[in-house]
Amino acid sequence: MEASWRQVAGGRGRARGRATAAPSPGNGVPFRGAGGGREKGSGGAVHASPGGAASTAGGCPVGPEAPQASVATELMSQQKFEEIKKANQAAAKKLIEEHFSSSSEEEGDEDFEGKQGKIVANTFVTYTTQTDGDIRELERTKQYVNEAFQAGAMTCLICIASVKRNQAVWSCSGCFCIFHMPCIQKWAKDSQFLVSSLTDDDFGKKDYPWPCPKCRFEYKRSETPSRYYCYCGKVEDPPLDPWLVPHSCGQVCEREFKPSCGHKCLLLCHPGPCPPCPKMVTTTCYCKKAKPIPRRCSTKEWSCQLPCGRKLLCGQHKCENPCHAGSCQPCPRVSRQKCVCGKKVAERSCASPLWHCDQVCGKTLPCGNHTCEQVCHVGACGECPRSGKRFCPCQKSKFSLPCTEDVPTCGDSCDKVLECGIHRCSQRCHRGPCETCRQEVEKHCRCGKHTKRMPCHKPYICETKCVKMRDCQKHQCRRKCCPGNCPPCDQNCGRTLGCRNHKCPSVCHRGSCYPCPETVDVKCNCGNAKATVPCGRERTTRPPKCKEICSRPPTCHHTSREKHRCHFGPCPPCHQPCQKVLEKCGHFCPASCHDQALIKQTGRHQPSGPWEQPSEPAFIQTALPCPPCQVPISM
Repeated sequence: MEASWRQVAGGRGRARGRATAAPSPGNGVPFRGAGGGREKGSGGAVHASPGGAASTAGGCPVGPEAPQASVATELMSQQKFEEIKKANQAAAKKLIEEHFSSSSEEEGDEDFEGKQGKIVANTFVTYTTQTDGDIRELERTKQYVNEAFQAGAMTCLICIASVKRNQAVWSCSGCFCIFHMPCIQKWAKDSQFLVSSLTDDDFGKKDYPWPCPKCRFEYKRSETPSRYYCYCGKVEDPPLDPWLVPHSCGQVCEREFKPSCGHKCLLLCHPGPCPPCPKMVTTTCYCKKAKPIPRRCSTKEWSCQLPCGRKLLCGQHKCENPCHAGSCQPCPRVSRQKCVCGKKVAERSCASPLWHCDQVCGKTLPCGNHTCEQVCHVGACGECPRSGKRFCPCQKSKFSLPCTEDVPTCGDSCDKVLECGIHRCSQRCHRGPCETCRQEVEKHCRCGKHTKRMPCHKPYICETKCVKMRDCQKHQCRRKCCPGNCPPCDQNCGRTLGCRNHKCPSVCHRGSCYPCPETVDVKCNCGNAKATVPCGRERTTRPPKCKEICSRPPTCHHTSREKHRCHFGPCPPCHQPCQKVLEKCGHFCPASCHDQALIKQTGRHQPSGPWEQPSEPAFIQTALPCPPCQVPISM
């Protein structure tokens, strides 16, 4: 079959009704065009024009204009060929770039696994030299480094897409989760816009923080990422190096350990948290009784397990707990102690010696007429509260009377402000609380839409329901007589998250929902190898390569299959020797196993004409008889 760019003059549906002719080398008889000369309406017949020049039935010139038409056709064909060539080259280049930048590049290949092992070893070599090869403290960091190589493990939780080697990323300093740079920039901008639009009167003026999509760790507006840095933050736009961890600069990390100890991380630039400090320091125990010994800086605080011996707050006993950090616990002993007034004795914890009973003091006051009414107290009872000058109930007149006499009312108007806060009490000076305000006033309801004349002490709530939108901008307030401070929406969001498996459990809100916090295990066929990916990525993540041997039972007459690794789909065909005993001669069949041979199916439907597309050949699995014995014998 010719290429499409060569089918210029004819072909199905493109040159129907015409045929291109070109002069022959000798006799001037025209060749038939690519349409074959037998297409509908052409016939390939040659006619003479009035001017004497020959032309085909389609009207294409054969005389002096024929070379020009042929040259134009060749130029157009060459132009189409160049266009198709450029398109193919661009597609091939894009395919190569995508394959190189993919995080699943060469996954499962033994050479790649060996290369990955060398990269991880080089990353940890400066740490292991300090710990004499001990890598137990590196497990958490090693997990992050391995995920950088594993297919589908590094996933942006905002767009639920894989993070490739050649893409700009940003890593959270709280949970060390990695996001695409454009995704986290849009997230930060949307979060600040949402908060400022709800709470800021001067829109956009205040510096509101924005949270990490995964751990909710808050960052300032000035900390919004604008440039792509490596993990340790030394190199901007780190180059893509196949012999380094993706997005790493290859230099020593040198970040401060957390909690700070004065030393810096010794690993090469790496994802995830820094491991514990491996330096050796000489330190003593918590209680300072033991001799200083050399220990790892990350575990320099230790206990000698001897009794603490420090005096407790009670001042009587010493701490009996083993050597410990921080302050000693309260004294656990129990003793009989008197209350503050000395009337009751009870068994109480030694840590709280001061306590109050529930009895009234009852001591005689200095006036000699009254007793102290305070409950179990410390110190002197004080003067009689009824001695000295006292005011009448309305606080307008003052009287000097013995403590045995009550202060009389003055007869003036009470004039105290009532509970309504507007009117005053109109009664005479009286004891006890003032009565409720009963004046009728014109009152506005809370929402301010209606007025009504009613008693001052009664609140006026109309029946009008608020139609303002709540902060989610989806549901109305619907409260009766709402004063304008509509409460936050209390309905569930319920929108489907980006994973397409779960719904948002948060209260109804504006803006984008947080990413799905669930994770899913993608397993191999046997379930021994698994990769943990964010929810929603399990449909696009390739299962991890399993190194276990396939355990499926054989489907042929052999007792076991040929050894091959765990896989999805049907097992490969058996290539073991048949070894069945031939019936006629008794020899063993030396051919490959043919219990499930693929045979082309015959007798299928034949196409009724050239307009029907031929169907693909079908193959069926069937058992073939053993071939004839090929062992030579003497005759």
